[in-house]
Formats: sequence, C-alpha cells, structure tokens
Amino acid sequence: MAKLTPTNNAPGLQISKPSASEPATASAVCHCGASASAKGDAQVGALVAGWNANHGSAHAGGGAE
Repeated sequence: MAKLTPTNNAPGLQISKPSASEPATASAVCHCGASASAKGDAQVGALVAGWNANHGSAHAGGGAE
C-alpha cells in the first residue's frame, strides 16, 4: 500500500479513523503552501470543512487564492 500522507510534492487531504472507538486524524497540504493537521472527530470535521471551502477544489484553476 502506498503512503497516503500529503506532501508539498503530492498535495491532498488524508483522513484516518481506524475504528469507531478511536479518534479520527487528518493531515492536509495544499499546492498553495497551506498545511494543517487535526486529531479528534470534531477537529477533523473542521479541517475538512476548511479544506473544502478554501483549498482543494477551491483551487481548481491551479493557482493560490
């Protein structure tokens, strides 16, 4: 299995929740240079919402906003 953690050379959003009883974790790196990480279901939810609003597909044209 490939390592899925995002990097500057391979930006993206990675989320993990090994089981229902463990907290979710996430890391994100955008090609605009922004990066973030979170632990806990609520914090991961906030990171995903921020990613969707400000990064990822928000940069569909390839440039930083």
